[in-house]
Amino acid sequence: MIFEKVEEKDVTQAIVGEFSRMLSEYAESDVIIVGGGPAGLTAAKELASKGVKTLIIERNNYLGGGFWIGGYLMNKVTVRAPGEKVLDEIGVPYQEYVKGLYVTDGPHACSKLIAAACDAGARILNMTKVDDVVLREGNRVAGVVINWTPISALPREITCVDPVSLQAKVVIDATGHDAEVVSALVRRGLMKVRGYGAMWVERSEDAVVEHTGEAHPGLIVAGMAVSTVYGLPRMGPTFGAMLLSGKRAAEVALEMLEKE
Repeated sequence: MIFEKVEEKDVTQAIVGEFSRMLSEYAESDVIIVGGGPAGLTAAKELASKGVKTLIIERNNYLGGGFWIGGYLMNKVTVRAPGEKVLDEIGVPYQEYVKGLYVTDGPHACSKLIAAACDAGARILNMTKVDDVVLREGNRVAGVVINWTPISALPREITCVDPVSLQAKVVIDATGHDAEVVSALVRRGLMKVRGYGAMWVERSEDAVVEHTGEAHPGLIVAGMAVSTVYGLPRMGPTFGAMLLSGKRAAEVALEMLEKE
């Protein structure tokens, strides 16, 4: 026999037991990051590496967003300087295509970034969708209300599944153009957004990083969610600003945690 003898119940108990333990432990986190794309993963790597209890919530069954496949389903991704420094940090090879523009393999870069976040200690909930926010005094965001992603795809008449809530000292919305956490605040009349503009790569990348920060008490916006909130141009399939926005979001989160 090649493998150790293990019964089916052992496999089930391992999955259920360890998932339940993790979910219970992270029902209260220091930082919850909604969105496991390049901005969210970079923020998670930065925070978890500094000992911050960090949970990533991702609505899909995979992480990485567009970082996996680049543009137009062609899995080469581009990064403008100085974003390649993040690729250096996580050990991703790349080449300079033209001055200041670097190209790398999406699956390689994405898998390395996922591994870096996990190795740093971040935890992940896949197939999980944010339905609402948890609010405290002054309408400060203090967590998120979550449910399984498939629930939203079923007819409401057969999906009477109540969500559960997770608390956090800081929440980061890194859900891309959808800005899902921000949208929950918009529905409650607590925020207004301008919607993202047409593509303009040079202007967009600088603006996204510059505007990354606390957009509502307790809530940081990162990545393309920044464009949606502030009406900035979209950037298309180049990812330097996503990576550096994630770093900036982590810096802001650390500053906020220090004030707690």
